[in-house]
Formats: sequence, C-alpha cells, structure tokens
Amino acid sequence: MTLRSAAPVPFDALPNPRGGAVRPAELALAEASLAFEQDHESTSALLRASHALRAAGWLSAQRFADALVRLSPLAAGDPIDAESARPVFGAALRDFRAALERHNLRELACSPALFGHYRTLCAHLSEHTPGSTAAFEDLALAARPVPPVSLHAQSADQLAHLRVRYERALLPVLRSQADTGSAAALAVTNAALDELDAIFTELAGPDPYDFWRLARACGKALRVGGHATGDTDARRFYARCNLALADHARGIERAPRSLVRAALALLWRDYALFGAAAEDADQVEVLHDYGLTVDWHVAATQSSEMLWEAGALEAQSVSAFGGSPTRDLGVLTVNANAYEDFLQTADASISALAEHARAADQPEKADPGEALQAGDAAYRLGSAASALGLGHVALLADALGLAWRRRAHAGVSTPAVRAHVVVGAPAASTLEQAAEALRATLHKVAAGVAPAGGGAAQATLATLTRAIEQGGV
Repeated sequence: MTLRSAAPVPFDALPNPRGGAVRPAELALAEASLAFEQDHESTSALLRASHALRAAGWLSAQRFADALVRLSPLAAGDPIDAESARPVFGAALRDFRAALERHNLRELACSPALFGHYRTLCAHLSEHTPGSTAAFEDLALAARPVPPVSLHAQSADQLAHLRVRYERALLPVLRSQADTGSAAALAVTNAALDELDAIFTELAGPDPYDFWRLARACGKALRVGGHATGDTDARRFYARCNLALADHARGIERAPRSLVRAALALLWRDYALFGAAAEDADQVEVLHDYGLTVDWHVAATQSSEMLWEAGALEAQSVSAFGGSPTRDLGVLTVNANAYEDFLQTADASISALAEHARAADQPEKADPGEALQAGDAAYRLGSAASALGLGHVALLADALGLAWRRRAHAGVSTPAVRAHVVVGAPAASTLEQAAEALRATLHKVAAGVAPAGGGAAQATLATLTRAIEQGGV
C-alpha cells in the first residue's frame, strides 16, 4: 500500500475508467512521493516513470515527468534551494500522480492545472538552467505535426483599415478582468470581442489552412469556455494576432509557426477535456483539419450528467481493485473488454484506410470525398487508441487522418486557393506506407505485443510529419 496525501486533488477532466494504466510509472511516482516526503532522493524513481511513459507513448506526460526529474535534485539538495523548490515540486508531483491514475491522455496533454505546475517547474529551473521556458502547446501538442498556415493576400488599404479596427477593439480586451467590473465594463468588453470576431471573419481567406480561420475558431472557443477575458494565454493570443496582422500587411504569406501552435492548443483545450456539443461543430471541423479529435456530448440533463460521472468513478474503482479482467501490453495494462472493443474498431478502420490508400495512388480514381472518409477512419482509430492508452498508435493514426484531410482539401480547392497554398498535400505513396505501418502495429497489438515507439513506427511518423509540414514525400 502506498502513502498518499489527504489533501484534495483538483482535476480538469473526468476519469477514463476503461483506459489503460502505465503501472510501472504509477509505482515509480508512488516511490518518488514517499522518497520526497522522507527527504530522500527521488530522481531515479522519476527517471523510471519517464521511461515507462515514453514506452507507452504518453509523451505529454513524459515531458512533465522530465521537468520533475530536472527539478528533483534542487528539491532534495541545498537547504536554500530546497526551501523554494520543495513546495513547487511536491504540489506538482502530487497532482501529476493523481492525473496519471485517471488514465486520460487528453487531460494529461491539456489540463490547465498540470500546465500551471509545468510552467512553475520550468520557472524554477530557469533560475539555474537558462532556456527552461514553458508554453501550453509544448504539452498539448507534444510530437504532433502541425501543417503550415497561410495569410491570404488582401489589399494594403483593407488590411490597414482592419488593423486600426483591431487595435481599437484589442485595448478593452487586454484591460478586462474576469468576473470583475461593472455591467457597463462587461458590455464594453463583449462588444470589443464581437468586433475582434468580425475582423477575423473579414480577414479569413478561402484556404482551409488560412490563419484567420483558425484564429476565428480559437476566439469562439475561448468565449464559449469563458476564457476570453482574464486568461493570460488568451490575452497573449489576441495580442499576437495583432502582430500577425502587421505581418499580413507587410505581405508575409505564412503565419508564424509558434502562433499557429499556440492558437491550435487553445482551441483544442476545453474540447479535449470536456468534449463538444452539436453547436461546436464548426470548431471541431477546424480541429479535424489540424489532426485533433474530441469526444461528442450526448444531450443530457444535469441529473443524468451526475449519474454518468458517478458511474465513471465507480467503474474506475472496480477496475483499480481487480474487478475487471486485464491484458498487459508491455508497460500498459488495459481493460480486457475495452481491448477487444478497440480491436474491432481498429480492424474496420485499417481496412478502410488501406482501400482508400490504394485508390488514392490512381489519379483517375482520386476523390476528395473518399479522402475525407479515409481521414475520418483514421481519426476513429486514433480516438479509440487514445481512450485505451495506446499513445504511439493514437499519434500515428491522428497524423494519418491529418494527411488525408490535407489531400481532401487539395482535391476540391479552386485555382485561386491553389495559387496561395504554401505547401502541397502529402503524396499518396506516403499515405499508403503509413497505413501499412499502422496495420503492422495493430497486428502486434492484436497478438498482445506492445507497440514500440521507435524503429519503423517512429520513422513512419517522422516521414508523415515531413509530408504534412513540408509537402510531397
């Protein structure tokens, strides 16, 4: 039995009761917690946790564990350093350990609470190691490809006019405070946000990978989630969009990659944690264009939501105490029933992907609608793999879904859009190779063999990433 603090642990998403568990990492974190409480060295246990998480493909969690590894010597070292490092280290370790045991890969990637700890860990490290910076997208989008994003050419007069309007609306947003101020001040802020949304709409070009389309979706998601005012990352997003508008006015044709990643991570955050409803369909469509998926809400009353949450927690408790059969896939322990369900989903998805890939290699049979269906099949597989805890499979499947979406949009774009596309769609041969690599990985999973993150699978993901980010291949 491992020791656990009695302090309540906050969390940002519901548990994933049928999700896989990385038991070696959980045990290593329990050992690190005990060592920390007893003022002993915890670095070796944290390193074991990091290695286990990498083997499972839980790469956002591995990045967090690595930050704990780097800070652990300070938390157990010189008393002067330890005095400031120990509270930060202890709180981060406690909440990370609790989140890991909820088996939710999306929470581990997108939790604001975990990122708050991660940012504080990196801030302490930066006092001793220059360059230890932290950005939300570093956790949320770890190892995920992000396609290049365009700034659609417009007249200089139009852009100058829009920038004046943008800067006028930006000031009230930057000055606003969440849940404070008068009703009149709130009305001014909401009017300013309405104006920013309208400007994003006017700026957006016809290319699905136009930056202002992404910015518009991000802004809407921030407002729906109540984060558009008072949230540091949201303010930074709106301010950086002003700089991007200045770049646009200078004729720059590609949006800054760092801004694209930041906007994409903010757009995904709440949907990854809490799912999406029917009214969120436009934002979810944008997420799909960038290789990210969400779960859909079923319409429900508050009482039925409470019953669902109670059932999820009960199912997690039963699983934790051995009430459900399990299977071991390397470091990952999965619910046997969930494993069988995943194999059925995977079999149907991979068959569809292979068929679509063969057809795409014949230009006369290439069909954008078929490409969208292939992307959806890959996303179904990626979502199922993520829910089970197969991180490497989920990353490869989501990247393949993104590649198919790129081909689908390339197939229906007009000459005007094609003239401004900065990077072409991935080649059909690349998609076929990725589908075959995914099939081989799934055959191993079906045989009870853990999917490896290195070797052929890693090379395939690297090739697919180059094709998405640089075109062709």
